[in-house]
Amino acid sequence: MFLWAIKSALEKATSVRRRAAVRGPQRRCPSAYVVRTLAAQQLRFYDGWRGRRHFPVPGPHKRNRIACAHGKPRAVTGLATSGSGRIDADEHAVRDLKRSLRGELVRPDDAAYDQLRRVWNGSINRYPGLIARCAGRDDVRTAVQFARKNGALVAVRGGGHSFPGYSVCDDGIVIDLSAMNGIRVDPDARTARVQAGALLGELDRATQEYGLAVPSGIVTHTGVAGLSLGGGMGWLMRKYGLAIDQLLSVDMITAEGEFVRASATENAGLFWGVRGGGGNFGIVTEFEFRLNSVGPIVMAGPIFWPTTESPKLLRFYREWSADAPDELMTLVVHRRAPAVPYIPTELHGQPVVAIVSCYAGLVDEGEKLLKPLKEFGTPILDLCQPKPFVDHQGMFDPSYPHGWWYYVRSCDVAELSDEVIDITVDYASRIVSPLTAFPIWQGGGAAARVSEDDAAFSGRTKGHTFNITGVALDESGFDAEREWVRDFWNDLAPFHTSVFMNFLMDEGEERVRQAYGEAKYNRLRELKRTWDPHNFFRLNQNILPLPAQE
Repeated sequence: MFLWAIKSALEKATSVRRRAAVRGPQRRCPSAYVVRTLAAQQLRFYDGWRGRRHFPVPGPHKRNRIACAHGKPRAVTGLATSGSGRIDADEHAVRDLKRSLRGELVRPDDAAYDQLRRVWNGSINRYPGLIARCAGRDDVRTAVQFARKNGALVAVRGGGHSFPGYSVCDDGIVIDLSAMNGIRVDPDARTARVQAGALLGELDRATQEYGLAVPSGIVTHTGVAGLSLGGGMGWLMRKYGLAIDQLLSVDMITAEGEFVRASATENAGLFWGVRGGGGNFGIVTEFEFRLNSVGPIVMAGPIFWPTTESPKLLRFYREWSADAPDELMTLVVHRRAPAVPYIPTELHGQPVVAIVSCYAGLVDEGEKLLKPLKEFGTPILDLCQPKPFVDHQGMFDPSYPHGWWYYVRSCDVAELSDEVIDITVDYASRIVSPLTAFPIWQGGGAAARVSEDDAAFSGRTKGHTFNITGVALDESGFDAEREWVRDFWNDLAPFHTSVFMNFLMDEGEERVRQAYGEAKYNRLRELKRTWDPHNFFRLNQNILPLPAQE
């Protein structure tokens, strides 16, 4: 009876909100995102706005002109149409949009604008005409419909972690989902429903309360949406597959501004495409994941050696990891030792190679398996030990903060052959920036046993993934880091097999085509023609729709 009453109240509140959107501006507040914890027979509330700062939106602006916070004026009305992506809307239309949103509409002369336009990669510096901070699915629909009507380029922001900066655009509209960060965990059904603005760390904390997890990434301030739509590689992928392998359904807003649900039994073709096809087919507003048992204590962490030991270490690692069980996932990282609290100060800035492990099984089994690695050569620091899984997930956060300048090129290789190892060691010795690092991801395991035809994602049979990342604090020294990345990537070219879509920069259609392969790319183009024939969602690793059928 109690749950029925809650359900009725929520339905009534939804009805009121819909009427408010029609009538015009009302006194509104974001609704709590209800989490039903069946095991405890209680209601738990995760407020989608909790912990977030609220910014006032100033009043009316001058017609035909918006003055940017950085001092450069930007026109709003009477501009080019969708060919350029700039907003072709008059002041009245913009005010109507503002009244229709339950969330906030941020404009270039608003106090919050400069902060909200910035994304994780500090090298991206773009100035959108509008930022729609959506409070729910209806806001997303409203923003999409406004953008279609007014010929605006659309950028979609979840966590804002896109390497090439696809989370923000110049002149168009950013549909910002970051306030939609609710998470519902059902520990009995072992499922989680996750809104598109949630971050990996938020998802981990909600699920690890029950000893459960979704396979995800390795930096906790990454957005769930972007990571998952690209495939979702992380510490659990050898044990439980990619994030998309545990995805049960998605709720989406299409290019027509309509709601649609996709799963294995409903719009199955679309479900195939969103699992690896990125944001090409619509805006996912909510994900439903299957949960898996993990931890909460795991055997995990890095072991460091001097870079001078890398040639022998990588050859040992190649043999030792070849027969590793699915529970073990490893990354090899070359860099200068970062100035973080868990590394002794005398090692800061020293060239090191680390093998970072996560054993998603019994701790004592992990200790036994990792013993030969711990005893190889002369480690200078061993931090591989039992720890909470959520702590291990956040280990890389200090090395990839918001605002630094990042440039990446990536490739998959079949194996760590002697030639690949020699190239790797050579470029590791050339690292100058104390911020630059390049993880080498171990492949295989559960992710590799799923058929390549199961989803749009490609590259399941890779041996290893190189994520060659050059990092600088700001513009100073960034050109040198980019040159190092490109040279390294080019020298590995003879050994390239595939590439992880989320590790691509803005590299053009041909590179996207190569990533998927000809047959899969053509299937994706057909799907794009069905769901987005005019390429409305194009600020992404773009899949061009096939021409309209005669």
